[in-house]
Amino acid sequence: MTSTFSLHHWILAVRPKTLTAAYTPVIIGASLAYLQDSLNILVSLVALLCATLIQIGTNFANDYYDYKKGSDRADRVGFKRMTVAGLIQPNTMRNAAYITMILAFIAGLYLVYIGGAIVLAIGVSALVFGIMYTGGPYPLGYNGLGDLFVFAYFGLVATMTTYYLNTLEWSSTSFWAALIPGALSTNILVVNNLRDVAQDRVSGKKTLGVLLGEKALKWEYTVLLALAFAIPPHFFVRLDASIWIFLPYLSVPLSLKLLSEIWSHEKKSTLNGTLEKTAAFMFLYGFLFTIGLVIP
Repeated sequence: MTSTFSLHHWILAVRPKTLTAAYTPVIIGASLAYLQDSLNILVSLVALLCATLIQIGTNFANDYYDYKKGSDRADRVGFKRMTVAGLIQPNTMRNAAYITMILAFIAGLYLVYIGGAIVLAIGVSALVFGIMYTGGPYPLGYNGLGDLFVFAYFGLVATMTTYYLNTLEWSSTSFWAALIPGALSTNILVVNNLRDVAQDRVSGKKTLGVLLGEKALKWEYTVLLALAFAIPPHFFVRLDASIWIFLPYLSVPLSLKLLSEIWSHEKKSTLNGTLEKTAAFMFLYGFLFTIGLVIP
C-alpha cells in the first residue's frame, strides 16, 4: 500500500462532482434570505464552507469504513475508492475524515455565535451522523436509513438553517424550497445504490435497493424527481412567486434523459455517468430555481 502523498488521489477521495449536494441547499437558503432583505454574505459563505467540509468528511469516512467493513472491493463497479485501491492508507483516510469534521466544527463556531444553541445542536448532529453514515455500531447506510439522512441533512437542514442564520427566523417557505435539494441529493444516492445493489447484497450492506429491490429504487428516483418539479408551481400559486419561478422547467429534457438511463440501462457501469449527471442536474435545477426566485 502506497504511503506517497498524491494530490490527485485526495481530489478523487473528495468526490468533487457530487459536492453539488453541499452547494445547492445553501445557495437556495441564501436566496430566500435575499428576498427578505436579510442576506448576510459572510454568514452564507461560512455556511457553505461548513456544508462542504461535512460532505467531504462524510465521503472520507465512507471510503474508510466501507473498506473496513469489506463492502468496497477491488472489483467494484463504481468509481475507484482510494483506501481499497491501496492509494491512501486506511489510518490516513480515517484521520482525514476526523480532521475535516473538526475543521467544520471550528468554522461552525461562528455560526453558533450568530444563531445560538440550536445551531450548535444541528451542527453537532450533522457531524455525528456524517460519521455514523457508514461508521459506528449502527451505520445508517448499512441499515436502509441512508436515504433519510441525505434527504434530511442535505435538503431540509442545510436549506432551512442557512435561511435561519441569515434572518434568525424559521420559515415554512424555506421548508418547501428545501424539498428540492432534499429530493435531488437523495437521487444521487439512489443511483449509487442502484449501481451497487448486487455487491451490497453480497457484502451485507442493507440499502433500500437490497431491502426492496431495484424497481423500488427506480420508482424512488422518479418520485423524487417529480417532487422537485412540483415545487415551482407551489411557489407560484401559494407563495406569490413570479412566472420566472418556472425557469427550472428548462431542465426537463435532461431529467427525461436521466429517467431513461435509470429505467433502461443494461450495464451497471453506465450508471457512473448517470450519477455524475444527476449531481450536475441538481446544481442546474437549484441554480435556475434561485434565479427564478430573485428576479422581481
